[in-house]
Parts: sequence; structure tokens; C-alpha cells
Amino acid sequence: MCLILIAWQAHPDYPLVVAANRDEFFARPSAAAAFWSDAPQVLAGRDLEAGGSWLGIGRERRFAALTNYREGRQMAINARSRGALVADFLTGDAHPSTYLEQVSARAADYNGFNLFVADGQHLAYYANRGDSPPRFLSPGIYGLSNHLLDTPWPKLAAAKAKFASALADLPAQAAFFDLLADQEIVADSHLPETGVPLAWERILSAVFVRSEHYGTRASTLLTRHRTGVTTLRERSFDAGALLSGEVCETFT
Repeated sequence: MCLILIAWQAHPDYPLVVAANRDEFFARPSAAAAFWSDAPQVLAGRDLEAGGSWLGIGRERRFAALTNYREGRQMAINARSRGALVADFLTGDAHPSTYLEQVSARAADYNGFNLFVADGQHLAYYANRGDSPPRFLSPGIYGLSNHLLDTPWPKLAAAKAKFASALADLPAQAAFFDLLADQEIVADSHLPETGVPLAWERILSAVFVRSEHYGTRASTLLTRHRTGVTTLRERSFDAGALLSGEVCETFT
């Protein structure tokens, strides 16, 4: 997952709103969002290579989402699966603070990541890069790409502003999917330097990433109403930014 926007207790009717894009190689097998057969309380997409996930919600209001931390150094090939961090929280019952303390204790076992976890009452965040411990987040609007929380990369700043505006249109969803579909490439003078070649910095600067072998695979909108009604709508894409499927699940 390479872009996550969260409104946490920032809307009078929707205490949780999440809009997110997952970017991945098209060759990596994955399943669209669905209730898991081996954990029926979990609604999430699934990485079919390592078994984890990038974003999901549980019937008991547990929520988790993850992005990788982009850095130029080579990834450790024997590292633990980062997707398991999402799956383990959704299928478990640990308090968010307890869970993130456990994760931070073994942070060196993973390549770089950012992780949100919530239980309906608390939203917490932790990254195994930087020097901040796990922490609770106060009500507000947050944005995350492939650096640290609210790092003002151009695509994140633009998407976060559009996300804040789209909240006013709820329950309408079109504005959220419009912002997630933005393919505008940022000018070179505004690109971050994350250790990847300039050509890749350009490609990755768009909210919706498009290239031959790698790009946005899924755009997801998750809303939880104050009545407890939760809706997850996900659009899946193939190479060429072609829509390949759409899922919509609602539960209380």
C-alpha cells in the first residue's frame, strides 16, 4: 500500500474514513478484498505469495493498514513478511498499544514499514524507521505514503487536501475515487530523493502509479458510520490502469 488517507473522529457521522491506493508489481499474486475463509471476521485483500494483507477491517471494529518505507538500500531477503503485521492484528485481540509495542520489539526483523492499527476507540501508528515510538493519534486527518506519517511529499499533500474536501460530500463516494485516480506526475524540482533512480521518482510521484510492470493494483474506500455500519468498496486494476473488478461489502 503506497498511499493511505485517514479521517479519524474528524467527521460528525463517520468516525473512520480511509481512502487508499495499493501499489505493487502486477506479477505478485493477490486476492481482492473479501471475508477470509480462515478468519470470517476479517474483511481484507490478501497477498497470495506471503499470506498477509495491506489493509483490512474486522467485524469487531479492528482496522489495520500498512505501507512500505521507500529507501534506496537493498531489502533483506530473509526479513519477515510486513503484510503479516496487518493480518496478525486483524485476527488477534491485542490492544493497539500492546500490539505495537510487541511489533517494535522485533522491528529489526522487517524491512521498512509504516503501520496503522485501530480498535474503534483508539488509532495508533508506528514506523520502524525514524526514531519515534508507537503512539496514539488524536482526532484529525492523516496522510501516509512511503516515508513517515504526514511527510509532505507533493502527491500526499495534494491528495490530503482533496480528501479533506471529499469528507463534506459523504455519503457520496465519487470525490474519493477521483482523487485516488490522479495520474499527474510531479515536476522534477519537487520530487523527493529516496534513493531510487530519477525515472522511478517520477513514476512514483503520482497518486495513481502507472508503469508496465508496477503500479496501482487497488483503490479502496472504507467508511464506518456512527451507527456501526461499515462499508468497504475496492476497485482493482491490471497493467495499463485497466479496471479489472470492483468489490463492495457492507456490514454492521
